[in-house]
Parts: sequence; structure tokens; C-alpha cells
Amino acid sequence: MPTGERKDPYRGYNFKLEIDGINRNGFRECSGLDATSDPIDYREGDEKVYTNRRLPGQTKYSNISLKMGKTDDKDLWEWRQKVIDGKTERKNGSIVLMNESGEEKCRWNFVNGWPTKWVGPSFNATANEVAIETIEIVHEGIKLA
Repeated sequence: MPTGERKDPYRGYNFKLEIDGINRNGFRECSGLDATSDPIDYREGDEKVYTNRRLPGQTKYSNISLKMGKTDDKDLWEWRQKVIDGKTERKNGSIVLMNESGEEKCRWNFVNGWPTKWVGPSFNATANEVAIETIEIVHEGIKLA
């Protein structure tokens, strides 16, 4: 017997990247949308020998890792090149999840990001695969909008 409206989860393949001035679709993979807060064990002097309090400590964010097929688009590479040249340009951006109709459903916004790593494609003359490059973006916080 149904108890309410069925809500299927969104597909993990329908997403895009938006960064100040760079709008890119066609990524193969996106990971690193996480935040971790370190626990701090705490015990007051008049308490038993064991620790019985755990407080939230510093929050850390993982790098956002994006894998995409190599194309003629050089926007992300040129952003990375600025870091290599010592002219780091921090940008805000979003990873946007869309439904089957292409409508935006979830948005993860990151702030003050810059590309910390770029990995070029691997080549194999006997393979039949797309050339994939990877870029990692370090940032100072992420929020679900």
C-alpha cells in the first residue's frame, strides 16, 4: 500500500561545473564534495580518568576533482597556468546536479577556489578510449544551496 509520493534519487551522471566566467558541461566524473570536522577529546580535571566529552574541532574540505574528455577548450588549463606563473586567481564556483529534463535540482557552491593540480591524459595506441584529463580545485568552503 503506497504511503506517499515516490521520489526517485537523481542520476549521478547529469551535472555541470560553473566557475566565474567558465561554464563547462561534459565531465566524466566529479568527486570531493565533502567536509570533515575533527573531534577534540576533552576531560575536565575533576572528572574520571577517561575522556567523556567530544567537541567539534577544525573543519576541513577535500579538493574537488574533475575528470573530463580532452577538447579544444583551454579555459581550465589557462586558469591553472596562472597559478604556475605565480598569478593565482581565486574563483567561486558551483557543481550543479540536474534532473532528467535538465532542470537544476542541487547546487554545491565553493568559495575562493583555485586549481592545485592538473593531470593530462594517458595515451595507449592499442586502446579505444577517450583522452581524459583531471583538474583538482582547492577551496575554502562548500555549501549546499
